[in-house]
Amino acid sequence: MELQEAVLGRRSIRQFLPKTVPEELIKDLIAKSLWSPSWGNTQPWEIVVGAGESLAEFKKKNKAAFLEGKSSATDIPMPQVWPDRNKLRYKKLGKSVLGALAIPREDQQARMDHFAWMFTLFDAPAMVIFTLDKTLLLEYAMLDVGLILQTFCLLAHDKGLGTCVLAVSVMYPEIAREVFSIPATKRLVIGAALGWPDTEAPVNSFKRNRGQLEEFVRWVR
Repeated sequence: MELQEAVLGRRSIRQFLPKTVPEELIKDLIAKSLWSPSWGNTQPWEIVVGAGESLAEFKKKNKAAFLEGKSSATDIPMPQVWPDRNKLRYKKLGKSVLGALAIPREDQQARMDHFAWMFTLFDAPAMVIFTLDKTLLLEYAMLDVGLILQTFCLLAHDKGLGTCVLAVSVMYPEIAREVFSIPATKRLVIGAALGWPDTEAPVNSFKRNRGQLEEFVRWVR
């Protein structure tokens, strides 16, 4: 796959096939992702892979915590306020997802079921969680995690796999720490669901949107 094709074709996958991802393939994806740039080649990331019984336990507990209305206390604060233009994009995405799933706005139960399903990582067969040591300067290390995360997602797409970067993967960090034996010295940054996309699912094929160049770029000549 050409690099440009991978960049333009990668998308968030929200429905996966019930098919495992070979361990050797995940190892290969991570090994190649390690060539991502980082500040001074510090490579601060640490990666936890969840699969099999441990992931099934995580999904069960994560979903239950959501349905119980348990308050989250993420290691990294989640954004609470967005500028209007960012909020509009966020709402448009939500509308596209629910529309593809044929969930009417007024069907509160169906919406709740969808959100609960999201806390199971859309039942993906694997997940990667990126963590950082708590002694690290967070701002720079977070940039490095973003770089390796994008590299991982592109490499996965190149192999026919799908990913979805999900805040819900770290919404209840105490669950992830318990299930995946992550020490308290590590800060959970973000996780990504990994699996084989269900190409027949409308939620994996709705039209995506991006802003125009002029919205983001200012030339100084």
